[in-house]
Amino acid sequence: MGTGMDLPSSERESASRITLVFLGRLEDLAGGGSRAVAAASSIDAVIDALEPQLARALREPRVKLAVNGILLQDNDAPVLRHGDEIAFLPPVSGG
Repeated sequence: MGTGMDLPSSERESASRITLVFLGRLEDLAGGGSRAVAAASSIDAVIDALEPQLARALREPRVKLAVNGILLQDNDAPVLRHGDEIAFLPPVSGG
C-alpha cells in the first residue's frame, strides 16, 4: 500500500482535510455552517489560519469545541487527523 506520496499533489492536498462546523452566531461570522480546511497539527493552528474576526470569536472563553462529536475540556489538545470534524459551539442562553 502506498504512502499517499504517489498521488498527484492535488489529491494529496485534498486527502489531508478537516471539516469545521459553526453553530449559532458563529455560522453567520463564518459565512456558512461548515467548511473544509487543510489539516493542521493543532486546533490553534487551524484557528490561526482563519479570518481574524472569526478567529477572535472562536477563541472567546465561552465558545466550546467538540472534535468528532466529543466535547473538549479546557485543557484538551487533541492531535488532529485527516477527516476529523471540529464543531464550534457558541454560548447558549435560555430561560
